Amino acid sequence: MHILTQKRLTEFAKRHPETEGALAAWRKMIESKAYTKPLEVRADFPKVDFVSDYRAVFNIAKQYRLVCDMRFDLRRVFIRHVVTPDEYERLMKQGRL
Repeated sequence: MHILTQKRLTEFAKRHPETEGALAAWRKMIESKAYTKPLEVRADFPKVDFVSDYRAVFNIAKQYRLVCDMRFDLRRVFIRHVVTPDEYERLMKQGRL
């Protein structure tokens, strides 16, 4: 899979250095795969939540959330948000997930 907007990952890791290793591992796994459906993603990331057909929420370093659009047909992953628990709650209340 090709990851777009990786800058969001690196910027978040700079602000939250404890996530750097987990984000790097996530990136490495995603880039090495050619997922075609959510079930395949769940095999590698059992705790991933799909909140729509393509929007996925991954747990990063236990408390942080990575929200992305997984376009299986295009083999692309669009990073939407990498957030703290408080920021995640705000996104949910605003209906931006």
